[in-house]
Amino acid sequence: MPRYLGAIDQGTTSTRFIVFNRDGSVVASAQREHDQLYPRPGWVEHDPRQILARTLEVIHLACASANLSPSDIASIGITNQRETTVVWDRHTGQPVSNAIVWQDTRVSEYLAAFAAEGGKNRFQQKTGLPLATYFSGLKIRWILDHVEGARDRAERGDLLFGNIDAYLLFHLAGGIHKTDVTNASRTQLMDLETLAWDEELLRLFTIPASMMPAIQSSSSHFGSMADGPLKGVPIGGILGDQHAALVGQTCFHPGQVKNTYGTGCFLLMNTGEKKVMSNNGLLTTIAYRFGDEPVHYALEGSIAIAGALVQWVRDNLGMIQRSEEIESLAASVDNNGDVYIVPAFSGLYAPYWKDNARGIIVGLTRFANKGHIARAVLEATAFQTREVVEAMEADSGIVLDQLRTDGGMVSNDLLMQFQADILNRPVSRPFMPETTALGAAYAAGLSCGFYLDLSDLSSNWSVDKTWLPGMHGENRDRIYKRWKKAVTRSFDWVDE
Repeated sequence: MPRYLGAIDQGTTSTRFIVFNRDGSVVASAQREHDQLYPRPGWVEHDPRQILARTLEVIHLACASANLSPSDIASIGITNQRETTVVWDRHTGQPVSNAIVWQDTRVSEYLAAFAAEGGKNRFQQKTGLPLATYFSGLKIRWILDHVEGARDRAERGDLLFGNIDAYLLFHLAGGIHKTDVTNASRTQLMDLETLAWDEELLRLFTIPASMMPAIQSSSSHFGSMADGPLKGVPIGGILGDQHAALVGQTCFHPGQVKNTYGTGCFLLMNTGEKKVMSNNGLLTTIAYRFGDEPVHYALEGSIAIAGALVQWVRDNLGMIQRSEEIESLAASVDNNGDVYIVPAFSGLYAPYWKDNARGIIVGLTRFANKGHIARAVLEATAFQTREVVEAMEADSGIVLDQLRTDGGMVSNDLLMQFQADILNRPVSRPFMPETTALGAAYAAGLSCGFYLDLSDLSSNWSVDKTWLPGMHGENRDRIYKRWKKAVTRSFDWVDE
């Protein structure tokens, strides 16, 4: 009788394979980073072949570490960086180019032309998304327009598209070409009502329908592992990473909210079976769909740069040697010294959606030192989160009473305390921090009967630590006003 579930967690900077037992505890895990490629300013790429190799490697390592065999694993879930776009040959499986990462801004050349006929929100009612460089659809078009021979091959039916989930599934399950509703909702090519690829949008984006994967529920049978140490184990769940974290945090009721602090920062609110359209710069997206149950929707606030700002300070400026050192450096000063960093490296996402904004550091004086800069780095994530929370409350009419957090940055106590202070709300960290991988495992477990229902999952969730706000109201208002002023300085840096 299988005792465990497996989860492939393919993120922006690394790939992990984690094995969970029934109560959501980790039995085995392995992690490997992959290269970040920046061929031009604003361009961000990954090598899909390297990501596939890392995925196979971590599966082998985790299974070997706990001496696991296929009979031990009931099902495997996949969760992935969303919007990152791969186009590959359906016959050979070889990608035609590097993957275009979700942060990449090269497709901005298309935005003005599309917006000229109907504005930035012309596709919002159908897809829940504004026109932006973020989503997969225009990335597919760019590859077809710019990679030699790609459009002809696509028109002949020889090329396939997928976000990373579909690319991995194709290779792991022996050529199966499928995705789930959450990943499909991030392409700007799926109708949120019909949960199907929209013929009009495919035509406008000039993308052959033959490229598109079949769309399934997040918790359903996608195929089985075709080879390796887990050969024959079913793949029973696929969720985009932020949707997986929502499931891992067991936010199954309308109004429940989670925020994931990773490379970017992503706040999702479950809105139930109701599709709530945003008037305040948020995205309407699919939360999840389990089996034949009705789809659940979500409001999302997407922040492009959070943990990536810490990596930038580490790798580009050399201020720290390890990402964890940012907390002690920030704690070396009592406040930010009036220094603010707006990390608009790829423009600004929610709630502004300004593709021509760029990152800035403001408020510098001779007094400022690297401790103040480090503190401004952490505070930027918390300030951006407050902006999204305010937009979410305005759209939903629900006042947030508590923020559930997860992701790599939640181990940073200074950041979490400042988040509670600037929000003036309690901030909670779950006992199991690996909520993204756990959500994928939960979806896989539901599809094979490993779990009976959502109450089985909810009973696993518990709080590790809660931070309570302690900042004086006048100080909170003063520094937030300065932050908003700094944000306006980042606007319109790139000339149209």
